[in-house]
Amino acid sequence: MDGTLRLVDGPPALDDYLRLRAESGLSPKTRTQGEAGLHGAWAAYHVVDEATAETVGMGRVLGDGGWYFHIVDMAVLPAYQRRGIGAAVLRALLDAIAQGAPPEPYVTLMADVPGRALYERFGFVETAPHTVGMVLVRP
Repeated sequence: MDGTLRLVDGPPALDDYLRLRAESGLSPKTRTQGEAGLHGAWAAYHVVDEATAETVGMGRVLGDGGWYFHIVDMAVLPAYQRRGIGAAVLRALLDAIAQGAPPEPYVTLMADVPGRALYERFGFVETAPHTVGMVLVRP
């Protein structure tokens, strides 16, 4: 990341969280969902452009603190992509897990196509065909 970008320990403000999700291509969420989600993270980081005071990237970990940790909400505004922001956030999240979790944590994520190369650089691999991600779809 360049000198005007600062990694901040903790989640972004609710309005920034909702904007980052929508503008980076993640599914939009309601204020109610965002408020509950931001307070439920095991760890969270966001990135601020100090030149504009704008929050430009984020990521969170959901976890039980024992062995299971799921990385979510990895998002970087399009104008700031390819500047190391996603890597800095992911590195901080993985460091938090390494420092705060018992040995041998199980770390997972669901990768959208644009993020796969980043996650692979950090050692993530596909689990299929042994396991596959599934989602509950309500009629």
